Amino acid sequence: MDLAGIREYEEIHVWNVTNGKRFTTYAIRGEDDSGIISVNGGAAHQADVGDLVIIATFGDFTEVEANLHKPRLVYANPDNTVNHTANCIPVQIA
Repeated sequence: MDLAGIREYEEIHVWNVTNGKRFTTYAIRGEDDSGIISVNGGAAHQADVGDLVIIATFGDFTEVEANLHKPRLVYANPDNTVNHTANCIPVQIA
């Protein structure tokens, strides 16, 4: 959460790449460095252990703030350890 700049109780969007489901919930801090991403409550019906998910947050910025903003991207390995971080999304060509 810290690397991604996500605050506890912040609204997050979860996109389940494995099953195609998308849902909105909020972040709850777990045990530091555990590598666990846990989906609780009703949202737990939207994901299973081992699913590949993308977790996103959004901001509302003035034009000046938007020009200065750099996103925080955290890429994880299959065991949820950090692979690398970035502050831009690379261009993808189909």
